[in-house]
Amino acid sequence: MRPLTIFTCIALALASPILSSAADDPQREFFDGIQARNVGPFRGGRAMVAVGVRQDPHVYYMGATGGVWKTSNAGASWQVISDDDFGTAAVGAIAVAPSDPNVVVVGMGESPLRNIASSQGDGVYKSTDAGASWTQIGFADVKQIGEIRIHPENPDIMWVAAQGNAYRAGSNTGIYKTTDGGANWRRVLEPLNEATGAVDLALDFSNPRILYAAMWDNQRTAWELRSGGPGSGIWRSQDGGESWERLTEDLPEGMGKIGVAASPARPGRVWAIIEAADDDGGLYRSDDGGDSWEQVNKERVLRARSWYYMHIFADPNDENTVYVLNSPFLKSVDGGKSFDPVEVPHGDNHYLWINPDNSDWMINANDGGANVSFDGGESWSRQDNQPTAQFYRVNTDNQFEYRIYGGQQDNSTVAIRSRSRDGSIGRDDWEIHGGCESAHVAFDAENPRFTYAGCYLGLIQEFDTETRTVRSIKAYEELGLGVVASEQKYRFNWNAPIHVSVHDPQV
Repeated sequence: MRPLTIFTCIALALASPILSSAADDPQREFFDGIQARNVGPFRGGRAMVAVGVRQDPHVYYMGATGGVWKTSNAGASWQVISDDDFGTAAVGAIAVAPSDPNVVVVGMGESPLRNIASSQGDGVYKSTDAGASWTQIGFADVKQIGEIRIHPENPDIMWVAAQGNAYRAGSNTGIYKTTDGGANWRRVLEPLNEATGAVDLALDFSNPRILYAAMWDNQRTAWELRSGGPGSGIWRSQDGGESWERLTEDLPEGMGKIGVAASPARPGRVWAIIEAADDDGGLYRSDDGGDSWEQVNKERVLRARSWYYMHIFADPNDENTVYVLNSPFLKSVDGGKSFDPVEVPHGDNHYLWINPDNSDWMINANDGGANVSFDGGESWSRQDNQPTAQFYRVNTDNQFEYRIYGGQQDNSTVAIRSRSRDGSIGRDDWEIHGGCESAHVAFDAENPRFTYAGCYLGLIQEFDTETRTVRSIKAYEELGLGVVASEQKYRFNWNAPIHVSVHDPQV
């Protein structure tokens, strides 16, 4: 098989943690001689954050696992603006200064952790020319940044929620503040233990002295993702982040991951989506600035797979409208008592930015990319113009021209031509070969008529490239969803490997 280095562009998203140590690679000289080219596919991949510019409803920024992208035409086209200056690729947070749209601040690392793998970052970057150039302003050792807030009137005052390293406890997490544009930082809120990081941060724009921080006690190991512990909770500052107090009145005693939002439409109203055991979790609301809380909704759909979601956003102009993002995009117009799904181009939603001047203008980030709406979510911009796909792994055959195979995160398998006869690689040059996002795609490299692609729960499918048919060849045919692991005949990893023998392609 051909070496995988030919696929550098398409594999860049998942390779990002390696970039920071590239200078230590003894084969660096060899790789520096390779000229990478983007072969697609041109469809959106996982985006963790997307924000807009209040003064210009056509300008938006998206943070994907492949850097920062910008559109100046409301999503009709996107351009990557971070490749020249960034040391890593995965973006977790973006903030545009409300008083100066030229100031854009980006936090690196996938804040919404994957249960399988999460790309890490190298701190915080700042641009003062609307993304034309960038400077790293700290936090190089903080692998995930949860959120960034900028003072509404002074762009030199910023707060950063340092989430930390998902795989190792550390002493560099918490809430940090700068008053000189990032030249110097002070930790103003220290977590209760080193396994706790700051995962969300809300600013009361009617009174920027008031902030709310969500702390998450968690740890990712090889065998589990622990979510929750004594360090999880909500903290409040009433002096611009200089001092903090923990809020406990009417809140659950044991909490996991939390999302928090302050309502711009009603000072003192605060929303929190809380992971907690049984019926203690759900949506909480405070109308007195966090002094007391009321659980207004305990529906499971609001807090499913909490370690991956728990994102909440308040409408800037309607005190009773609130959004909770999970696998579905959920909206409430009655103060959180009930929610209805809003149709979006792709599931697994992670961020929402709403223009303070018009609540119909918004941008959503999800596992399929970013999409803009000018009618409150009735319609959205396209996602097939964003070459930001995140691939688990790739494989190649020995055809001429050879094809590249892989599984795209939260999408499908892809078999794409490495080159086409007309000089471009378009939608007609790639296809789906069974399996799903987590697939190992295996085949006889010399004669890849049959490809074998996997999926979670042990699914294996054979795709016949001549008859265009798919059949299941799973080791034991059963529907694994909802079945306790101990009761399953066979148990498979999310990324269960599949290989065809290079010695005997019948094996």
